[in-house]
Amino acid sequence: MLSKKTKYGLKALTYLAGQNTKEPISIAEIAKHENISQKFLENILLSLRSTGFLGSKKGKGGGYYLIKDPSEIPMTTVMRVLEGPIAMVSCVSLNFYEKCDDCPDEQSCSVHRLMLKVRDSNLDVYRNTFLSDLLTG
Repeated sequence: MLSKKTKYGLKALTYLAGQNTKEPISIAEIAKHENISQKFLENILLSLRSTGFLGSKKGKGGGYYLIKDPSEIPMTTVMRVLEGPIAMVSCVSLNFYEKCDDCPDEQSCSVHRLMLKVRDSNLDVYRNTFLSDLLTG
């Protein structure tokens, strides 16, 4: 299940991408428009800022803005920052692989084979979806 952090992060990014300005948008405005707790949103946006596609400005007139064009922001990056590993089990993770303690042979493990298919399907969607795609519905 998608965490609230990820859901709200996607909503906030989509809101920012839908603005016709490069001016910073306040956390209060994003939170109000998307019905998200301002404090929770602040933590989410701080996480996203580390990716290099979200910038911020402090003080009066401050807020958050996209540094990159929405067509250059892949969902793989967004999902990994907000949700963590894309794979549902560590034995099929591309970036966070760990052998399962209870599995003597991954190749014969039915769960491993199923989760490989799930991971690959999810990756296909995330790799081929950009923030701009979320704007067009």
